[in-house]
Amino acid sequence: MTNDPVIPNYTSACLSNIIPALLEHSVIGSGWLSDEVLSAEKTVLLLVDGLGFDKLITSKQRELVPNLAKMNLERIMTVAPTTTATALTSLTTGRPPGEHGVIGYKVSVGNQILNSLRWTTGRGVAVNEINPSSFQPIPPFLGEKIPVVSPVEFINSGFTEAHLRNTYYEGYFLPSNIPHHISQCLDEDSRLVYAYYDGLDKVGHIHGTGPFYDAELAFVDYLVGQIYGMLPSGTALIVTSDHGMVNVGDSVIGIDDSVMQRANTISGEARFLWFHPVRGNHESLFRDLQDLYGNCAWVRTKEQILDEEWFGRQISDQAQERLGEIALLARDPVAFVEKKNAGPKLVGRHGSLTETEVYVPLITSFKD
Repeated sequence: MTNDPVIPNYTSACLSNIIPALLEHSVIGSGWLSDEVLSAEKTVLLLVDGLGFDKLITSKQRELVPNLAKMNLERIMTVAPTTTATALTSLTTGRPPGEHGVIGYKVSVGNQILNSLRWTTGRGVAVNEINPSSFQPIPPFLGEKIPVVSPVEFINSGFTEAHLRNTYYEGYFLPSNIPHHISQCLDEDSRLVYAYYDGLDKVGHIHGTGPFYDAELAFVDYLVGQIYGMLPSGTALIVTSDHGMVNVGDSVIGIDDSVMQRANTISGEARFLWFHPVRGNHESLFRDLQDLYGNCAWVRTKEQILDEEWFGRQISDQAQERLGEIALLARDPVAFVEKKNAGPKLVGRHGSLTETEVYVPLITSFKD
């Protein structure tokens, strides 16, 4: 395992390049997406939230995933940070986070913090106050209107508007219905169907990546088998994920009061925090974060991160404004929280740039 952050390579086998490869047949998909998949008449793209490459390899070796084990497996990178809102937006827009601007779970917008998944601020639901289409201006799926099979409860959310607008949204009530929704979409001559399943991520957050996670992964394997069985000939199936997960458990670190006193606010999430310092406190805050947490975390300035292109080669003015000045990323299996606002206890977490969180599977198969 590397001792440095794993920085996504947005010019190669990365989550953000899947849609351009499928819809534009761009050369960026060559080598890690087979010609058979790229030339398929129809494609089903299933994103399983919370499925890391390492965990899939372990499960494959333990014969927990017989259907997935029969398919082709590649290792690709997700984006930075390794959080759902950022990764899903990069997947659907085909752009790195610096371009689409959904640069984290909790994002600084003016004098507020936007929860980009729930599209809420401290004042409540923020759809009318922070327009999702303006916040994230890049059309999903390269402007092509495609069917999306996703939980019915998300159909009118702000985040759905931000990363799935102008699609045919097929909301499912129960996971057992996913294959049937996909089959109906394929019958309507759609060349690409996108489906999303979040059960594995939920189980990982609540129970960690232990036996409960394994049981859910076995269900995911069954679900993939059902989807594959319903595919018409000439159809490709792609299964991937937005991030891996690490077990944090009780290793939750309350941020020192002296640090919080010198920050106007913090954004991001517990394994990738951004500090927005009070004017004049930048250097001292950076030093103290290094001294306090350098034994278990990486501390980087915004300038370092932009120079190293963590969010891609291009970063919009809006995206830059949403970043803090200093980032604290967990290197060890720990989480950083405000003492007064620790939030719910989560056993499994993600967000940082460890190998476990960054590398995700790209599983492909073709139905003859």
